Amino acid sequence: MTSRIRGVHGVVALILLILLAWGAVWSVQPPAPVASSAPEGEFSAQRAQTVQKAISQEKHPTGTAANETVRDYLVAQLTELGLEPEIQDAVGASTTLRAGTLSRVRNITARIPGTDPTKTLFLVSHYDSAEASYGAGDDGTGTATLVETARALATGPALRNDVVLLFTDAEEACLCGAEAFVNQNPLARDGGVVLNFEARGGSGPAIMFETAKGNAELVDVYGSAAQNPVATSLAVEVYRLLPNDTDFSLFRDDGRFTGLNTAFIDSSRVYHSPQDDMAHVSPASLQHMGENALATTRALGDADLAALAKPAADDASYFPVLGQLVRYPGWLVWPIAGAGLLSVIAAAVVAVRRRATGIGRLFAGFGLTVLPLAAVGLLAQPFWKLLVAIRPDYMQLSDPWHPDWLRVSLVAVVFTVVLLWFALLRKRIGATALVIGGLMWLAVLGAVTAALVPGGSYLVAVPAVAGGIGVILQLSLRWGWIGTLLAAAVAVVILAPTVALFFPAMGLANPIAAALITAFLALGVLPVLAWLFPSEPATEAGKARPRWIRRALPPIAAATVAVAACGIGLAVDVPDAAHPIGINVSYAMDADTGRAEWVRTGADPTGWSDALVDTEQDVAADYPLLDGDTTVGTADAADLKAPEVTVESDDTASGDRVLTLRISSQRDARMLQLVATDGEVISATADGRKVDIDGTFALAFHAPPAEGLEVVLTVKDSVTLRVLDVTDGVEEMPGFVPRPDDVDVKPGHTSDLVMVARTVKL
Repeated sequence: MTSRIRGVHGVVALILLILLAWGAVWSVQPPAPVASSAPEGEFSAQRAQTVQKAISQEKHPTGTAANETVRDYLVAQLTELGLEPEIQDAVGASTTLRAGTLSRVRNITARIPGTDPTKTLFLVSHYDSAEASYGAGDDGTGTATLVETARALATGPALRNDVVLLFTDAEEACLCGAEAFVNQNPLARDGGVVLNFEARGGSGPAIMFETAKGNAELVDVYGSAAQNPVATSLAVEVYRLLPNDTDFSLFRDDGRFTGLNTAFIDSSRVYHSPQDDMAHVSPASLQHMGENALATTRALGDADLAALAKPAADDASYFPVLGQLVRYPGWLVWPIAGAGLLSVIAAAVVAVRRRATGIGRLFAGFGLTVLPLAAVGLLAQPFWKLLVAIRPDYMQLSDPWHPDWLRVSLVAVVFTVVLLWFALLRKRIGATALVIGGLMWLAVLGAVTAALVPGGSYLVAVPAVAGGIGVILQLSLRWGWIGTLLAAAVAVVILAPTVALFFPAMGLANPIAAALITAFLALGVLPVLAWLFPSEPATEAGKARPRWIRRALPPIAAATVAVAACGIGLAVDVPDAAHPIGINVSYAMDADTGRAEWVRTGADPTGWSDALVDTEQDVAADYPLLDGDTTVGTADAADLKAPEVTVESDDTASGDRVLTLRISSQRDARMLQLVATDGEVISATADGRKVDIDGTFALAFHAPPAEGLEVVLTVKDSVTLRVLDVTDGVEEMPGFVPRPDDVDVKPGHTSDLVMVARTVKL
């Protein structure tokens, strides 16, 4: 094959692979929202948006009047559907987050009876919002999904199994609603299968990202039933390594439940922020979550849940391919990994026999492939740091408001690195050796991941199998280049969607994983990309460019795309009223001294809060919620009453001192906090629930009773408590400087708090 023909093949193949990559990424995007005129048995995002809009009119964290309004609305909606909703009024405790965190919760349950139940199917979402959020996405989407699913189910024949709709309270505070349900509600006694619905952003596909152990049979039901299944066993493996939790964690860890957890995660800038509202949450994401929820509910509703509620023998491997969910049992992980190694080794043997390369060069190609992989890993994080240097407002973000062009830029940077490496070493080492060396890295990583994270092995093992076969065909047959192109296509349809899903999962602030997967993609298609490079010298002097220029064209083209995409990305991602920068300033007052302070958590690249704060100071000892990097400034003292502490009994009959206290907020606080600053607390209960003590006694109680919180402490001799209550509304405090249009509340669980603290010696 002449250099010119190779070049033409390379350009055509590159265009085809780019189109295939676009199609593969498009296939995991959410579908168009369905109008309310759709048949009654279908899921309609427009119908569900009625619920979503109604519950996201106000910020409604647990313990607020707005949260009660949302609860009353949901009860009314379920009643209209002919159900009999019940309220579980209980105290839940955090068992997966911080010790000593409790909440009074009001979970909503509604049972749809089955005709011949084998077990119960639980559909779960939470109806409280984060402190700074309207909760349209998190978790208005999940809540609306449950109501619309119940409405659609009511139009058809009854399912075989009982379906319980569970709307938990205090998920954002401490997962306490789920804890109270799992451990105290009779409906949970016999366990079952759980479908949990969440959101960690405002757009993107609804990804089934977490499962209980032994997921093979449940994943098979999901893959067969869901209209647009988007899931990957790699995500499950990664999530199991992260310290993240949702309500699903309480069911997963209990032992009586199996299940699936679904969320959409793109546009993460709206997560827990004031922009988590109807204007910033995609109806397409709601449609995707809802139609998959409805289809999976129908399938599980008529299945043998008694069998599915028990963990299967192993986890499945699965991944999306052009709208379908490819899946295979866990026992095939090692055979496929082994096939990847054998395939690439066979390609190396064929290459040596056909004198396309030598053994020494093959070893050199394998060893030198570490260079682009290391370079990608080392360059990914500086890429984000460069963006932060250009745009300081990125310093507190995990992703920009408009990240797509910047993601394309990083992908192009990775391809630039791989193509430059290939251009520099191709003449000395040989194209075949470099190509096989890259595929061998995929094969070796396939075996390593089979041992460490088996659900992620497919990501590199399957492209290695295809790549090795493609190289053999290219070296053995006249039209073998078609086999190489098909092998590259396999890498594209597996790896391109994974790249697209991993960027929003980790954010551009943590780009290494997405960049490395992109590097695997580049190595998987390298046999085709190699066609873009000249293989023969120019035959007519003066009529062809020098060969070094022709070798440099592919990496130069990729670098040009990287620079152009970065420029466009920065140009379109400009802060404004709809896409503001988040800055967190709280108001803290010590009732003992009368001193009030503004406290900023984190930095402020805009300078807005500099009028309020001026001194870096650690205030965690006085206000434990405000830990980390804080800057303070003197504030005017507001007329705010401190929490009252009443000693109802002081008993020493048992030897240790037992104090019964009544802690009452005079400001209708949504949270009370107690921390022992001196003395030893042996044991404690709050509103009847035991408080776990991890070192120093610390209690955070959300949604405290209006009549005051009863706390019973067993102490050694005496104890000194720091007692504070928490409300919202920092902008109403005297001296607050209004935010500019392009500045808003920083997302989080300690955003713009108003705290009043006092110290009590007992």
